[in-house]
Amino acid sequence: MAFSVNTNASALSALQNLNGTNARLSTIQTQINTGLNVSSAKDNSAVYAIAQSLRAENAGLSAASASIDRALSTIDVAIAAGEAVSDLLIELKEKAVAAKDAGLDTASRASLNNDFIQLRDQITSIVNNAEFNGTNAVENNGDPIIAITNDDGSSQISVAPQNLSLSGSNVALTVAQEINTAALASAAVDNIESSIQNVNSVLSNLGSNANRLELQKNFVSQLSDTIEIGIGNLVDADLAESSAELQSLQVQQQLGLQALSIANQAPQSVLSLFQ
Repeated sequence: MAFSVNTNASALSALQNLNGTNARLSTIQTQINTGLNVSSAKDNSAVYAIAQSLRAENAGLSAASASIDRALSTIDVAIAAGEAVSDLLIELKEKAVAAKDAGLDTASRASLNNDFIQLRDQITSIVNNAEFNGTNAVENNGDPIIAITNDDGSSQISVAPQNLSLSGSNVALTVAQEINTAALASAAVDNIESSIQNVNSVLSNLGSNANRLELQKNFVSQLSDTIEIGIGNLVDADLAESSAELQSLQVQQQLGLQALSIANQAPQSVLSLFQ
């Protein structure tokens, strides 16, 4: 073995090994701190790129889920308005049928007519206030309910507006309809009966679309969860394995420091040659 005080091959080798241990120890500590095996493009560029693409897809699905939630809330308001209108029509029919009685006295007919007018006008109030997030799907010239259903917004569910206003396509009662005579009451009964059938059809349509939105919401949620699991499979660290490796590297680091210390003392032996 050559003796030299200028070059210490053993120390250089020990230092290289120690640096390698420290570098790996730093990587393991990062994995433990972040919980990720691939936390940046430096760790694994291909896997990181795939994970980022999947994260972008999940972000789009999150926006789709929010859009579906808004649509569901809007359609729930529309259904509530439709059910309220249906209930009012039933009450209106009761008043109108009672007013058809030819033997009814004037005071009773006037009382029925007043009740009828209040119920009739309540339909307008309900329809005008059936709005959520700026969308009213049951007024005259109402707004469609639209929800995006995929990660890039290229697919959507659209629910057509349903007119529940007085004198509209579904409610045959006019804004001035009264039952202050038997003849007017009879005409009102006919209008109310057709309106009830129309409103029931509207409610059926809205209910079917609400169910469709619920199904799509569940699908988007399941798809998002699946993608999240896939991202985890790609980039998550095995913390049990990382913990075991950390213990091993810490021991190696201590041994490396000891080996470097011993190697650094080797040149001291040269002094013995001159004694």
